[in-house]
Amino acid sequence: MSGKVAGKKKAGTELTALNKKKLKSVDEILGKVKWLAERVKGEPEVQKTLAELNLPHACREVVDKDAGAVLDEIETAILFVAASVLRGEGFTYTLPSRSKANQLYVPELDRIVLKDSQSHRAFANTSTCRKAVITTRILQLVHELCTKRIHVTKRDLFYTDVKLFEDQSNSDAILDDLACMLGCTRSSLHVVASEKGVVVGRLTFREDGDPIDCRRMGVGGKAIPPNIDKVDAITSDAMFILLVEKDAAFMRLAEDRFYNTYPCIIITAKGQPDVATRLFLRKLKQVLRIPVLALVDSDPYGLKILSVYMKGSMNMSYDSSNLTTPDIKWLGVRPSDLDRFSIPQQCRLPMTDEDIKTGKKLLEEDFVKANPEWVKELEIMVTTKVKAEIQALSSFGFQYLSQQYLPLKLQEGDWI
Repeated sequence: MSGKVAGKKKAGTELTALNKKKLKSVDEILGKVKWLAERVKGEPEVQKTLAELNLPHACREVVDKDAGAVLDEIETAILFVAASVLRGEGFTYTLPSRSKANQLYVPELDRIVLKDSQSHRAFANTSTCRKAVITTRILQLVHELCTKRIHVTKRDLFYTDVKLFEDQSNSDAILDDLACMLGCTRSSLHVVASEKGVVVGRLTFREDGDPIDCRRMGVGGKAIPPNIDKVDAITSDAMFILLVEKDAAFMRLAEDRFYNTYPCIIITAKGQPDVATRLFLRKLKQVLRIPVLALVDSDPYGLKILSVYMKGSMNMSYDSSNLTTPDIKWLGVRPSDLDRFSIPQQCRLPMTDEDIKTGKKLLEEDFVKANPEWVKELEIMVTTKVKAEIQALSSFGFQYLSQQYLPLKLQEGDWI
């Protein structure tokens, strides 16, 4: 047994030595990244809109609205309900349907949008009665927030009426319904998610007037502000943004000061992306006009997380124009990397039946089919039935990620 362990260590040492020989100077490593950055800066700033595409389906999108405009929308909605009651037609809300059947992937925009089908939420119907009550209660609370010009978290909102809401998922879902119904972004409702995402690296900005330097935030990084509207004066000399799925990889890169050698901004939402992180990433991309490279686990859920950043989520497809960053490049860890970088077998995990089912579903998605390289990687994953986490790279040493794997990927321009 000890001989096997020694053999694995020797193989790892040899691979590390080989990769070190392959690495060129920092300027040469960044050559292809610089080319990509120049291409991104040369792209036209004005993108196509839904209105210009003349799609066969009517689609719904929302916009940012100030507190006064949201108040007007709420009062108009309540007047419609009151008029319906007076006509003898009952207490009913008419809302856009957010079901999967009402979603549409638009290749020209490279994101998911919401079609214009509607559903009815009647108080007199036993199946929708409770939702109608929760909808009314949250409309009342949002009206109060907009009147007072204050913000609260989704958790705060839930605790205003725990017995009615029962579970935060209920109040969260209605919030999305209302944003869609009122034609505004969810942040326009003055309800924000708790801080989750963090950023570190070559970035400075002002948050509500306070200067922030993300190079001076330590290993933990700077929490991404829940209210992105208060972020301005964004400046950076970074060549790219590195989007990282997990907190552990983020901490490794932050502690190794990866951004000092390879000028970048590093962002993570610590798993499934929250709204604030998605808004912040999009804002950085629009202001700085630099490429975004993604580092996620080599499993179906890593790709699903990446797809939320790029194409949008089903739950918030109505706001995909504000939340998505379509042209993110998948840097790693990719299924083809497992053999290419000789990831040890003990670090490769067998995919569960649910993993395989999720991978096959992804292969059926239109946005995956639009990218042959993604299809190729997913087919490797589903065929081999093997997955691996970013941390599998640590089998060659704790700093292998920052000192060899990522520099090699950048040097080769190995992104898709």
